[in-house]
Parts: sequence; C-alpha cells; structure tokens
Amino acid sequence: MIREHDPVVLKRGPREAGLEAGDVGTVVLVYPKGGYMVEFVDHEGNTLALLDLEDEVLPLRGPALLRAKVLG
Repeated sequence: MIREHDPVVLKRGPREAGLEAGDVGTVVLVYPKGGYMVEFVDHEGNTLALLDLEDEVLPLRGPALLRAKVLG
C-alpha cells in the first residue's frame, strides 16, 4: 500500500515530463478513487514535475541505489 509521503519509483516515464523509468518521486496526495499525485524534485528541492499517476509507480522499499542524472 502506497501512502502520502512515501517514496515511489517510476516503472515507465512520461516522456513529456522528461522522466524515465527508475526516477524517484514522493507521493503528495493519494486519491480516494485510486491513483497518486507524485512530485519529482532536483537535488536542491526544486519541483521538476508534479504528476497524476496510477500504475506507473511502485513503492520504493528495501535496498535501492539512487543515481543522479544531469539535466539540461
């Protein structure tokens, strides 16, 4: 079960947002009828994307290697 403030990982990225599979975001809202509003930020905390997602994300649990990618 995914809850508000949980980190999630994209299974596949919405290309229009510049995101790709493996990118990590934070759930900021769980919709009562299903789905999530997920925020993706850069290393300084600036919002890169705020998206409504459903089955495109998985909970980020257990050991995980986070990577940095240079944008621009």
